[in-house]
Order: sequence, then C-alpha cells, then structure tokens
Amino acid sequence: MPSIPAPNEDIARGPRGTLALILLALFGICLFVGFIELGNWQVRRLAWKRELIAHVDQRVHAPPVAPPAPDQWSRVNAEDDEYRHVRVSGEFLHDRQTLIWAASDEGSGYFVVTPLRMADGAIVLVNRGFAPEDWCGRDGRCAPGPSGPVTVTGLLRMSEPSTLFRRNDPSHNSWYTRDVPAIAAARGLAHVAPYFIDQDAAPAVPGSSAHAWPQGGTTVIDFPNNHLSYLITWYLMALLTLVAGIYVGYDEYKLRRASRQA
Repeated sequence: MPSIPAPNEDIARGPRGTLALILLALFGICLFVGFIELGNWQVRRLAWKRELIAHVDQRVHAPPVAPPAPDQWSRVNAEDDEYRHVRVSGEFLHDRQTLIWAASDEGSGYFVVTPLRMADGAIVLVNRGFAPEDWCGRDGRCAPGPSGPVTVTGLLRMSEPSTLFRRNDPSHNSWYTRDVPAIAAARGLAHVAPYFIDQDAAPAVPGSSAHAWPQGGTTVIDFPNNHLSYLITWYLMALLTLVAGIYVGYDEYKLRRASRQA
C-alpha cells in the first residue's frame, strides 16, 4: 500500500519551465507599467484639479462683470465661464417663474428661478435662491418678487440637464434640475441665454433675524480632490508588483541552484 505523506511534509518542486517564466514576466511587466501609467495619470489630474479650484476661487471672489452677450453665447462653456461673478440689469418676469425641488440646511423646498428680461430683449434665468415648501402657501401663491428695473449679481452657472434619478416633467410642472432649454420651452421664452445665474445673498438687515425668502447665495462649490490618495495607491501597487517579481525571480534562482546541486 503506498504511503501517504504527512500534512506538514514539504514536497519538493522543480524549477518553472521557460514558457511559464516568460508568461509570468510579461504579466508582471504589464501590471507594473499599467500601475505606473495610472499613477502618472492621477498626477496630471491632481495638477488639473488644483488649477481648476484656484481658477474658480478667483472667479467667485472677483468683482462682478457683465455676462457673455448674445453674440458670445455659442462660445460659453463650463471651463472658461462657470462660476464667473456677473452683474445683470433688467425686469423680472414673475408670471413665468419656475420652482425647482431642492434641499438645503433649511430643509426641503425650492430654488426660485425667474426669467430676467434685459434692456436688449435677451432673457437670462436667475435662480433667486432657496425658499421652503410653505413659501407659496396652500393656494400656491408665492410672495411677490421685486418689480421694475433691478440689478442682480451672482455666479454664472451652466444648464443642468435631467438625469436618470432627477428627471424633469414639464407637463406636470415638476422640476428637479435647472435645465435652461427645457424651462425656456415650457415657459414660452425666446432669446434665452444658455446659462443661468445663482443670485448672491442679499445683505443682512441689521436687527432682523428672520429670513427673507428666497434666500440667495446658496451655491455649493465642491470639487472632490482625491487624486493624491489615488496616485499613492497606484504607485504602491506598482511597488508591490516589483517586489513580487523580485521574490519570484529569487525563488526561481534558488530552485535552479538546488536542481543543479542535486
């Protein structure tokens, strides 16, 4: 009857074949190069993100300027224009106002988006700020907004299309994103700027603790910047791959030396 080796008995293994070594080497090289490239990509992304944050911070705190004019609308883009501090003048069209479902530190409510007709006839949508759900009352009548010529300062924002989980339903007047083309079509507006403006917060009234709705200055500027941790992770993976390759090579060297001595 053949003997069964004990569980702790070492079973000698011979050197790997040439084909196996070639495949292992190619696999290791591919992993190492891939991890290095991913780390290098995150280095570039980190530099880009830091530059973006610096540019946005500069725009937000700059003195307000005129927004892009109609002849510049086709060239407006997020990289060059979003979060630019702008100033516009005109008259609000309160009868074509749109309430966008939103949530804030004050609870659930709406962003109050009102068209502003400028002197040249062009229209820009202005997010006048956040208001709670009961701001319009049970009869749906919202408090009257400013009438006559007004001047608004705020941050230029790009249109927000519907998403899978936040889909606008114009037919039921249900809005979840500030989708400029969709709002303009639903409200029968023409010659509308392809961006909207998040209005600045109104100056605080001395001695008053009550909120004046809608409350402006609610723009959330948040650019997650995890690229440093990502690049460290990829470079560590490359280092571990290199260490594993060295270990396999040294193990193969010992096996071959033992085979020759035997």
